[in-house]
Amino acid sequence: MTIEFRTDSLTAPTQAQQPSFCVQTCVAYDADEQARNLHGWNQTYDQLTAGRFVGGLTELCLDHMQVFVETTSHTLRQTCEVQEDAYWFGIPTCPEGSGRIDAQVIAGDALAFRPGGIEFELLTSAGYEIFGVVVKGDVLRRYAAEVERVGLVDRLPNTEVVSIGTARKERLCASLRQLLDDGAANGAPLSSFARNNLQASVLASLFDVGALPAGEQVEMPTRGRRQSIVSEAREYVLANRDRAINVPELCERLYVSRRTLQYCFQDVLGMAPATYLRAIRLNGARRDLCNASHASRSVQDVAAAWGFWHLSQFATDYRKLFGMRPSDTLKAAINGRAQTDDYSFAH
Repeated sequence: MTIEFRTDSLTAPTQAQQPSFCVQTCVAYDADEQARNLHGWNQTYDQLTAGRFVGGLTELCLDHMQVFVETTSHTLRQTCEVQEDAYWFGIPTCPEGSGRIDAQVIAGDALAFRPGGIEFELLTSAGYEIFGVVVKGDVLRRYAAEVERVGLVDRLPNTEVVSIGTARKERLCASLRQLLDDGAANGAPLSSFARNNLQASVLASLFDVGALPAGEQVEMPTRGRRQSIVSEAREYVLANRDRAINVPELCERLYVSRRTLQYCFQDVLGMAPATYLRAIRLNGARRDLCNASHASRSVQDVAAAWGFWHLSQFATDYRKLFGMRPSDTLKAAINGRAQTDDYSFAH
């Protein structure tokens, strides 16, 4: 499924303050300025150690999710509050014991968690870096129910500190850093599909690392059913080739959890669902390009017909899979048909 969001944003901005849907970076030389730079929070920063303060913030505000990484040069006491019916996950990258939330130490294998509408206190050491994810409550609960097949009522963490393991924590930080780096490199505002995909990807990561409760263990489908699920997924993608289908939509369509879908694809094809489904669409686009003639559509037309609306990303994925640019495929097809036509007239 594609998780559709209502028009009100995560931070409920006014019309003039609608999210830009692109990564924004800023630097502050005052702790209060740093506190104000983070959108949608009610917070106050007190600097506790001497020296000139420098803070950095890289932030991506999506429809109903906020992802950011914050760096601060000096020891701070922070009074923080996220808006109601939202949840904050704070993932420090600093050594064990260098941060506290409501007087509890955030261990090296742990992250911080707080629901919205409740004030909490952070104590962060000098040279601190922390990733943050804020997600609307209704979006999180809907994703959990429809994609992970988990009911979150009365199952969310009831403590400020959640242990997830050092390796999982490092993996989560790496994925969030990559997300922000890619967004900053792209520069352009993200499309609706890209935003939905990113939000689903971040939520999946939170479940994968154990920041949120997993569903009950269910019996895996039989081999025949696993093959059937993969076939149904392929047929659904081909029937909707003009738009990219993501994993949440498939989970809803096929009535399976994300974990079950991944298991089926790994067992039958040896690859992740998203990888296979993207390859199916790329192969379809390649066939259309190979069958092109002088009067055929452009590379952009073919890409759009297969749900690739970001042309440069399509070209990158195409070249990675086939070892050539889509424009080269089109050119070769047109030249080949021209030579065939010349041969036909000559004989």
